[in-house]
Amino acid sequence: MSKSPVRAQAKGADGVSEGRNSAVGEQGISRPTKATKRPSGEPVKQGKPAKSAKSGEPAKAAAAAKPGKPESHLAMVRRARRINRELAEIYPYAHPELDFRNPFELLVATVLSAQTTDLRVNQTTPALFAAYPTPEDMAAAVPEELEELIRPTGFFRAKAKSLIGLSASIRDNFGGEVPGRLADLVTLPGVGRKTANVVLGNAFGVPGITVDTHFGRLVRRWKWTDQEDPEKVEAEIAAIFPKSEWTMLSHRVVFHGRRICHARKPACGACPIAPLCPSYGEGETDPEKARKLLKYEMGGQPGQRLSPPPDYPGRPAPPLGAG
Repeated sequence: MSKSPVRAQAKGADGVSEGRNSAVGEQGISRPTKATKRPSGEPVKQGKPAKSAKSGEPAKAAAAAKPGKPESHLAMVRRARRINRELAEIYPYAHPELDFRNPFELLVATVLSAQTTDLRVNQTTPALFAAYPTPEDMAAAVPEELEELIRPTGFFRAKAKSLIGLSASIRDNFGGEVPGRLADLVTLPGVGRKTANVVLGNAFGVPGITVDTHFGRLVRRWKWTDQEDPEKVEAEIAAIFPKSEWTMLSHRVVFHGRRICHARKPACGACPIAPLCPSYGEGETDPEKARKLLKYEMGGQPGQRLSPPPDYPGRPAPPLGAG
């Protein structure tokens, strides 16, 4: 698997609602085989039924191991770390789903991704970066012209204001280079802790946990935390995992949330980690019906990136206006 130091996963500027983020055990549950063994474009293959962690039997409603007996903190931590290991096997190709080539492009794409899909951002940024390749260029942009370029991402006036402001700050205060410290990044217009963690973890190799709507939803479903505030969620999850895991944990959890553990209709019957999930049954448990809910490469569909990493098993997304 490629180990590019530049990785990203994000859902937008912290000051904008993310209600429209993309996508977003039972007997017979199938577990995807490792994606790196599949030709690009083929749907994820189905393997043997997922096994219960202790009994070896087909998965049922897992982590509710002993109804009525509260799970200890130590048991939760062990279960959480096992889920992370399982996700690493399911998504060995987990990667940023925003297209970018440098920290500035990542920062801009992350701000644009609020209240829209990464796909729509990726379809919009090629023309944007062709017109404004540097912070100096974007800081000097005519607002109306910038707004028109980013219109497909929604909230284009507010986003344009943030982009011009953060570009001017990078130009004036940081020598034209995106800063690599949290304390500096959060001083940029439209950039809060979440966006800063995306940039630090994926453009600078500084470990960070990015709490977007997918991440928050899943860690609460898995009972790793009951917090709603993103900063409190971040702090509690950071205490469970070693720092070296933070960035990739974020990618894996978001991948799972977009592909299988959806907000409105989780595909419980097709979930390989069902034996470890205390919320099994919130979604569709019939394996065949659940498989129809799978998204992106899990469902044999294109992903969100126009230029995915070489080890991505699915199909690249189409450019804006195609198909």
